[in-house]
Amino acid sequence: MTAHRHHEDIDWEAMADQLEREAELYADFLGDAGEWLRKLRGDDPAVRRVLDVGSGPGVVSCHLARAFPDAEVVAVDQAAGLLERARQRAVEQRLAERVRTQRAELPEQFGELPKADVVWTSHAVHHIGDQQAALEGLAATLRPGGLLAVVERGLPARYLPRDIGIGRPGLQARLDAASEDGFNAMRAELPGTVATVEDWPGLLTRAGLRPAGSRTFLTEHPAPLEERARAYLHTRLARTMEQSGEQLDAEDRATVARLLDPQDPAGLLRRVDAFYLTATTVHTARAAG
Repeated sequence: MTAHRHHEDIDWEAMADQLEREAELYADFLGDAGEWLRKLRGDDPAVRRVLDVGSGPGVVSCHLARAFPDAEVVAVDQAAGLLERARQRAVEQRLAERVRTQRAELPEQFGELPKADVVWTSHAVHHIGDQQAALEGLAATLRPGGLLAVVERGLPARYLPRDIGIGRPGLQARLDAASEDGFNAMRAELPGTVATVEDWPGLLTRAGLRPAGSRTFLTEHPAPLEERARAYLHTRLARTMEQSGEQLDAEDRATVARLLDPQDPAGLLRRVDAFYLTATTVHTARAAG
């Protein structure tokens, strides 16, 4: 059986730097998505509170604070260390008066979340065994006419050419397949896991909401990448190997070892042909007004 780690075994606080680097790569998407949500939600009634559920270190929370300048933004996460990073980020960006934090263990504490006009959650629902119940818990936090925005999966990121000059061409596709198997194994081990057809508009409808539209945003950083972005990809690849590397054959594992070697001229940290390209879909739905 493939080696992988249950989500409860992951030290999210130790991943704070990586989570911040990842979110910063998506800065353009987050700005565009925030503007889209602001227009979609409208200002009648006014947006007074926004929740960022599964906020991590608060990068998205600060984007939401700028998108909704009259609202309080509540960063919600289970990791106290990440919430402290969110508070620090809000101070640095002069948003401390409008960004606050709340620690919550989900799904157990959905009922303790404050009511909000807009709720954003990104790649958090899939860490809850019953995804339909999770959406229902999020829907219950909405005020009348409130908007829920859910980001889940999307197109896998591409960051290497098909032929990288070492090993067998097509490594990225095989890494994607290994990651998908690891994701499935993770989902299977969650407490109370329920097999779900991931039709997000359909799931949102069954949560008692009215779908308000889905939109896909492109994130593109062409080669050559900045050092911080290549460092993010290096850590991402190492994590993929930790979770799902046993699914690769010996040749591919040897190729990845070279990509992860900081001294190897063909390594990811030294490659001028590394890039970052992905697409992220946001699904939205509205509570009855």
